[in-house]
Amino acid sequence: MRVATWNVNSVKQRMSRLLDWLDERQPDVVCLQETKLADDAFTALLGGELTGRGYETALYGEVQWNGVAILSKVGLEDVVTGVAGAPGFPHPEARAVAATCGGIRIHGLYVPNGRTPDSDHYQYKLAWLKALTDVVANGPADQIVCGDMNIAPTDVDVFDPAAYVGSTHVTPPEREALAELMAAKGLHDVVRERWPDDQVFSYWDYRAGMFHQNLGMRIDLMLATEAVTSRVKATWIDRKARKGTGPSDHAPVIVDLDVAPDGDIGPMVPPPSAPRAKKRPTTLPQNR
Repeated sequence: MRVATWNVNSVKQRMSRLLDWLDERQPDVVCLQETKLADDAFTALLGGELTGRGYETALYGEVQWNGVAILSKVGLEDVVTGVAGAPGFPHPEARAVAATCGGIRIHGLYVPNGRTPDSDHYQYKLAWLKALTDVVANGPADQIVCGDMNIAPTDVDVFDPAAYVGSTHVTPPEREALAELMAAKGLHDVVRERWPDDQVFSYWDYRAGMFHQNLGMRIDLMLATEAVTSRVKATWIDRKARKGTGPSDHAPVIVDLDVAPDGDIGPMVPPPSAPRAKKRPTTLPQNR
């Protein structure tokens, strides 16, 4: 079974790329984030195309913002939208959908960004993660928790830790919240465990040529319980989907269970064509 997660940054804008990618990679389950469409609009736009490809859909969308979805060829049971006990900002946002697909409880997540560490949105992010931790802790043995987590687990997961000082995604409270989520059910970061020594990113800012210089972050995660981790045959980030005209600023993360159709082909596919030549001080585009 091939499971993927992808922040598409607008299904409407990325429709043709998404359909082409589904045809090329043939995932069995896909968790999408930032769909940015209400459920009826999503169905009107993509329902026929996805049904024709054998996918059932579980949707939790909003007009213009947020939005998550699960596409599955291997069943879609016990769908739950939202996170029980999670706060809103101030109202509930479309940031989580869960379903049982092929016997695995899969949570597709778009974790709040946090904005700045001194903001109310940052406190909302931490409280939201605590509620998610409680849900996962009470879930079954076979679980995958995946999506745009908006947290880089360690300094290895950003191109330059110094560039992110004072920013969200890397602060100790966020990383502690992620660690608590993982500890609650013994979740494994399957990409990092398979590629412990590689520089692996899933997100590159659109600005300042960050993608072409491979100045990115790994904030799109695939976390799995021990029962699922034992089935992992390959994990990789489909960097090809970030290339070309009109991409999302995120690349899909793919995990192959039981069988790896493309083999164990590397942490990022294709690998960066021009690795950064040397360390030098870097200022993030938004801080310039």
